Amino acid sequence: QLQASGGGLVQPGGSLRLSCAASGFRFSSFAMSWLRQAPGKGVEWISDIMNDDKTAYADSVKGRFTITRDNSKNTLYLQMNNLRPEDTAVYYCAARRYIAYDYWGQGTLVTVSS
Repeated sequence: QLQASGGGLVQPGGSLRLSCAASGFRFSSFAMSWLRQAPGKGVEWISDIMNDDKTAYADSVKGRFTITRDNSKNTLYLQMNNLRPEDTAVYYCAARRYIAYDYWGQGTLVTVSS
């Protein structure tokens, strides 16, 4: 299971840190991802962290968002800085052993508005 948390309302330019607690599988062996779905739009991949800590980001968030993981706590994080209104979305964490996602979290809503 994956449980995402940390969403909320923030002003443009503000910051939030999302967390995703994992249970029921060997977290350290899985690549972890953050994805988001804005109102009325499809799901967008935004970041990966592999089990060797290599990271990747979508251009839309590169330089503003940072993905990290703490294998001792079975937890994934997403530090989001300099938030923009277009970052408003439901944010999901997901885990994959190979190509397809094996687990999805329930989502946490981030609203960026003044």
